[in-house]
Amino acid sequence: MQWSARTAEAVALALGGLLLGLAALGLDAVGRVLVGTAGVLLLALAVRDVVLRPRLSAGADGVEVRTLAGRTRLPWAALRVRLRTTSRLGVRSRLLELDTACGPDDGGTLVVLGRRDLGTDPADVARALEALRPR
Repeated sequence: MQWSARTAEAVALALGGLLLGLAALGLDAVGRVLVGTAGVLLLALAVRDVVLRPRLSAGADGVEVRTLAGRTRLPWAALRVRLRTTSRLGVRSRLLELDTACGPDDGGTLVVLGRRDLGTDPADVARALEALRPR
């Protein structure tokens, strides 16, 4: 199974970045810098979403997470899958937490992915990962 950012969101980010870049051309110097920087950041997010496809994939041997630094393989034997729910300013968010630390002295690997990274609700991904885990 694989999860990635939604294609429509990446396209919307790219279009927004291009529109901000075009809008920056008609502004004064300060506005050009501010709006142009926002456009570049949106384009960078869109490129990141395209390059990191699939963001998370799971198979019989474990889970693989793609980051800008490369791929990280997390074997099932050491993997803990948790769902973190937080509420701030009245907005509830869920995060998928993948952790391989065995104890307090073990650094392990911690990966935290949100809805935007996965393209779906992290609770659904957590359930799917637990269903895929070998018994």
